[in-house]
Amino acid sequence: MKIGSTVVHPALYYATPTQIDAVLPANTPVGTGTLTVTYNGTTSAAANFVVVPSAVGLTDYNGNYGVATDLSGNLLTMTNSGKPGLTIIVWATGLGADAADSDTTYTTSPHAINTQMQIYFGGVLTTAIYQGASTYPGVDVIILTIPDSVPSGCWIPMAVVTTNGANVVVSNVVTFSINPSGGACVDAPSGLHGNELTPLSTQSLRTGLLALIQTNSAKDGTANVTDAAFQKYTGIFAPNGQVSPGGCVVNFLPSTGGTIEGLRAGTITLTGPNGLDVTLASQFGITGAYYSPLAAGAIPSTGGTFTFKGSGGADVGSFTSTLTLTNPLIAWTNQASFSSVNRTQPVTVTWSGGNPGSYVYIAGGSVAAGNTAVKADFTCMAPVEAGQFTVPSYILLSLPAGNGSLNLQNAVFAPLSATGIDVGTADADIDYDAPVTFH
Repeated sequence: MKIGSTVVHPALYYATPTQIDAVLPANTPVGTGTLTVTYNGTTSAAANFVVVPSAVGLTDYNGNYGVATDLSGNLLTMTNSGKPGLTIIVWATGLGADAADSDTTYTTSPHAINTQMQIYFGGVLTTAIYQGASTYPGVDVIILTIPDSVPSGCWIPMAVVTTNGANVVVSNVVTFSINPSGGACVDAPSGLHGNELTPLSTQSLRTGLLALIQTNSAKDGTANVTDAAFQKYTGIFAPNGQVSPGGCVVNFLPSTGGTIEGLRAGTITLTGPNGLDVTLASQFGITGAYYSPLAAGAIPSTGGTFTFKGSGGADVGSFTSTLTLTNPLIAWTNQASFSSVNRTQPVTVTWSGGNPGSYVYIAGGSVAAGNTAVKADFTCMAPVEAGQFTVPSYILLSLPAGNGSLNLQNAVFAPLSATGIDVGTADADIDYDAPVTFH
């Protein structure tokens, strides 16, 4: 690797046919340079490379679930949640160079790295007890106490912001499970527990989902649809993009998972206000997938009661599930004010109406101007009673400058119970979207 006239040779942790993990030497200068790899006497083409004083990367697994342990070395998981007031060790890299610690050998007395940084845990600004090197070369740790005011849930986010002169660098956003009682986390919107959300890699989970959807697009107007999915997952991991109320996450990668097999659920019908009565058709001939468009006005602004009925099939028993939307439906009250967003400033989204006790998702994403391969999106969640939510600037700064959108969704859940499925839910979504340019 060469920056200016300086050539450095990163110390390798390991190499595979598709990935190289190495430690950038502490004496690497800051700036733009080139990186080449030589293997069996053949040198690769040079790739551009930018080195900054610090750029924190929080270690994650199963998508965006963070790696942290308590002081006894117990890993935080969805079935071993952290508690407010618990001191934890969060594993990371990229805090910055410290010549006192080796790039190539382990140490028993690692040093702190005094990088200027802000830690947001569950949206709460938190102070580190220790930030710096671990015993492993190139691997950092951040030791902190989980704030008492952090909300509970299965996906409580953490992000680190470092300041390098005039440049602000935002880490990836990871999530942790928090429960004041410890043990398995509880996801308030769905009522699911941690052991249901993270089955073992060899375990199968049979699921059912009924959905009623209204989309209000600033560009295309209003559309109503209904769909359903009955599937068995084997070896599935928790998907990216999950967040608990009060938080935000940023996503760069698709969900990860195992195998999916459709379940036969028979005939599914939906009835509702104004004489609504439809039978969902098979979607693209996929087993377990159902779909039907709905007429304009099928989901009135005054809400109503909608009932799904399933006859039962070879894999799933008969069922009845009812969704009630209250009067009035949610309305995005400042939708028209977001044609342009300055990513360095927080953005407040406001709404009125919606089902009491339900939740609102605020989401957005962008694609970099001139490079469609660079893109990211975020998701936040708030209780509908809040009437507003402010997306922090450190979340918006994780998006590339370019064109994208902002979205608001009120999700209303109801039980779905049938023989042949382990987890089921009915979901009504009232969605809004607006095209946005992020600067």
